[in-house]
Amino acid sequence: MMNKIEPVIKEVILNAPASTVWKAITNKDDLKKWCFDLLTELKLEVGFEFQFIGKGKKGQSYLHICKIIEVIPEERLSYSWQYDKYPGNSIVTFELFEEGNKTRLKLTHEGIESFGTENPDLAKESFVEGWNQILGTSLKEFIEKKK
Repeated sequence: MMNKIEPVIKEVILNAPASTVWKAITNKDDLKKWCFDLLTELKLEVGFEFQFIGKGKKGQSYLHICKIIEVIPEERLSYSWQYDKYPGNSIVTFELFEEGNKTRLKLTHEGIESFGTENPDLAKESFVEGWNQILGTSLKEFIEKKK
């Protein structure tokens, strides 16, 4: 039996309206500029499946397989997240909250314990480090450079 662990939660304040942040996290051309450079297609439809390749700490490639499970435009996007040839399935949720002329983006990544403990690339600490880099640096720089 696997032990449930607390989800990864990352919040970042972005100096842009929710519409700009939403476009950055849902438009495949924008995503390629700051995050998933190998994403070929993305449709904001429940049930749409997409894939991308990410690298581990030692350069190992991981095929990510995702399926959209909720879309509320400019408010919430959720999708499943699993890996080809590895056990486990998790859920990633982006929530947008307008705060004046800025947007607070909250990411929740839950179910990480389903990936097990054998692979350090799939450990909670690796996800924390990855999301901090992706949201706190890459997305923030992409959004705020556009202003």
